[in-house]
Amino acid sequence: MTRLELRDVRKSFGALEVLAGISLDVRAGEFVSILGPSGAGKSTLFQLLTGALKGEGSMRFDGAPLDGARFAFMPQRDALMPWRRVIDNATLGLEVQGMKRRAARERVAPLFAEFGLAGFERAWPAELSGGMRQRAALLRTVVQQRDMLLLDEPFGALDALTRAAMQRWLEGMWQSHRWTALLITHDVREAVLLSDRIYVLSARPARVVREVAVPLPRPRTESAALAREAAAIEAGILDTLLGQPPIRVPDHPMEN
Repeated sequence: MTRLELRDVRKSFGALEVLAGISLDVRAGEFVSILGPSGAGKSTLFQLLTGALKGEGSMRFDGAPLDGARFAFMPQRDALMPWRRVIDNATLGLEVQGMKRRAARERVAPLFAEFGLAGFERAWPAELSGGMRQRAALLRTVVQQRDMLLLDEPFGALDALTRAAMQRWLEGMWQSHRWTALLITHDVREAVLLSDRIYVLSARPARVVREVAVPLPRPRTESAALAREAAAIEAGILDTLLGQPPIRVPDHPMEN
């Protein structure tokens, strides 16, 4: 069943065209990535989905016009509030929705062990490692029980080793829960590891230039055969990306 359907979605900032007609679908229980060069407009697309920006084109969810409240959004940075303990950071989204803090804590508490955070409920964010902070941020996202997750380069700020560990952790968590998820990234290996399908964007103004199915078996363990198949998919995507013209640098800063 198709949950998210975008057709000919466009966005410009004045004379600067950023999205030039994006069409894609995400089915229930599917992990889909949007992959493209930095500055191509990936984050702009998420801002349209969440209602932070207005654009043109059709955006539908479960067949109806899109309501941004359908999504739980995880940004590039963990955005943990340093003055709230970890458990109270995890409950923040629920509290914003109107849930009392005690009830929110009762919902969140059983998940700490599954997210590798047992024993750190009363810790401050500054006491956590980078990977633990990201797990706390993802816990805060999924506990809201929205229909779909939007993941905006959630591991981009981590060092290479921690990032690889978090990618494998997320792949395992997705297998357990089968969240419907849409990830944006410019990391080809990350997209292939995590995704069922990948939409490859051109440089700005962004268009979908390729849709790639990732038929690799799960769990995506480190076997030689699997590594060869993944490398072949990655190479094909890189060929597509490197064949794109360079991004035109705008006269003013903007988000990617």
